[in-house]
Amino acid sequence: MTVMRSLVLFALAALAEIGGAWLVWQGVREHRGVWFIAAGVLALGAYGFVATFQPDANFGRVLAAYGGVFVAGSLAWGMLVDGFRPDRWDVAGAVVCLLGVLVIMYAPRG
Repeated sequence: MTVMRSLVLFALAALAEIGGAWLVWQGVREHRGVWFIAAGVLALGAYGFVATFQPDANFGRVLAAYGGVFVAGSLAWGMLVDGFRPDRWDVAGAVVCLLGVLVIMYAPRG
């Protein structure tokens, strides 16, 4: 159950951070306005809180592992929201990052 909770928290953190960054991007780069920017800033702040609920107490480990989730999640967001088509190297890199998440967070420790 702890691993499942951790995975759900990683997904929520990715949604908040990637979604927040996308909203800021839309507000600034696509000239969609200050409300997009404000919503993005709030979502980015929510990301910071979600990460604190991870069962592992080691900040560095959690944030390092989240980096892999962020890489894969960003490519997925681009596909779903912006119509981005990753190439095989994008996919291979995301798989390597997700394997890193598994090693960093869930490897047996003594």
